[in-house]
Amino acid sequence: MAASEPLTIESLGELMALVGKSADFTRITLEAGANRITLSVYSSMADNRQIYEHLMPGLQGMQEKIRDWSALLGRLPFKDMSVETEPKKIAAKLQRGFAVIELAILPAETLLIDISNESLGHRSNNDTENEFAVIGPKAGFVENLEINMHLLRQQIAVPQLIFEDMTLGSLSKTKIVVAYIEGLTNPELVQKMKDRLRGIDFDVVYDSAMLEQVIADESNTPFPLFLTTERIDRISYVISSGQVAVMCDGSPYVLSGPSTFMDFFISPEDYYLPWITGSFFRIIRIMSVFFSLFASPLYIAVLTYHFEAIPTRLLHPIMLSGLHVPFSPVMEVLFLETTIELLREAGARLPAKIGQTLGIVGGIVIGEASVQAALTSNILLIIVALSALASFTTPIFKMANTIRVLRFPLILLSALLGGFGIAVGFTLLLAHLLRLKSLDSPYMIPFYPFRRGNLADSLIRSSYQHTTNRTLYLNPLRKKRYHPNMAKDDIDHED
Repeated sequence: MAASEPLTIESLGELMALVGKSADFTRITLEAGANRITLSVYSSMADNRQIYEHLMPGLQGMQEKIRDWSALLGRLPFKDMSVETEPKKIAAKLQRGFAVIELAILPAETLLIDISNESLGHRSNNDTENEFAVIGPKAGFVENLEINMHLLRQQIAVPQLIFEDMTLGSLSKTKIVVAYIEGLTNPELVQKMKDRLRGIDFDVVYDSAMLEQVIADESNTPFPLFLTTERIDRISYVISSGQVAVMCDGSPYVLSGPSTFMDFFISPEDYYLPWITGSFFRIIRIMSVFFSLFASPLYIAVLTYHFEAIPTRLLHPIMLSGLHVPFSPVMEVLFLETTIELLREAGARLPAKIGQTLGIVGGIVIGEASVQAALTSNILLIIVALSALASFTTPIFKMANTIRVLRFPLILLSALLGGFGIAVGFTLLLAHLLRLKSLDSPYMIPFYPFRRGNLADSLIRSSYQHTTNRTLYLNPLRKKRYHPNMAKDDIDHED
């Protein structure tokens, strides 16, 4: 038995004795001579209205006539009913909100009836919270797995969309669903994903983020190797491109793979705008990443080691700005960067209205006070503020966090070695990225290994005339996504 596996239950009596210790467990007995009926259910998981309006009246009305389960199976107004004898399966369904019916005349068998309350504890709306888009659909996934499958099937309304379920977590028994399109997605990718999920031995699976870390090809990296999103349109796109998606019960985030580095800088809005506009904003995002990473390290390197690189016209205002600052450039940068991170973390943890106020007022007050107290210079304050703004342009929150973390090692390298330190840091970062894989697929594709066929939707979002093929490195069974000239041909034919 695995270390995380709970104690086994050998009999129905042992199961009832165990669950009876719980305060939310209810056991109701109906007597009718020798024929005794016992109803067992978790009140916190079941729909009490169904118990007292449908199930109990139905049992009381047929109590004296029941001799076997066929009488109940044909009369009770419930869709999911089954007879079960194995204690392990009875326990699993009991935890999901099923009612267990026992008959005194049939001690070895139980009738399981689904009276679970699926809506209890779930959000009433499914607007995206962390991946907001100005243009395009606003609906996102929620914490209910059944609703998420419904939302995804609305977007991809074909019978080839397959949902394969499995259960993970020896204690939580969390339901996981692997989603893909039969006849389009490469079967090898589907099998790899399922094999890695089956290899997980956890006691409790809280969120899809845990699955992402456990099945990742490389754990010693700050970069996310699987795309996690709450947007339905993004998951619909990656599935239709040939990727595999994984949904976890209780999590509003769906992960997909294999993913590439560029996937984390692509926004669904890129496809809702004209391709020139979408490409422009995508390039802005990528440039923002470089600015966020290297602006502060370059400031330190130039002021500490490379004064000759400063133009003469800029030298005087820079010297005036830092004239009364008693700290070295690296101490200035670390102070301001740490302050920005504190404000960002505090704003994220506080209620929304208070967090916004703290971010705006706190940033202005602390920044102005730091300059007035000669703890930092005006120029550095502008650079750090712009770096923080640039990191917010990344559509995926996990990649934005990675950029925030990587900034600090580059700052220390620039303080120790100047421009050479930045070059060393960038080389190490690039070498690390080149060796990463996502579900055994190169992370830096289409740049390494170079794939010309995938460049049409990487640094820029090309016109729909040039993105007819699916992502080729995924080896989809169907290469073509659509035929862009059919609509024009129809118009020309009508004319």
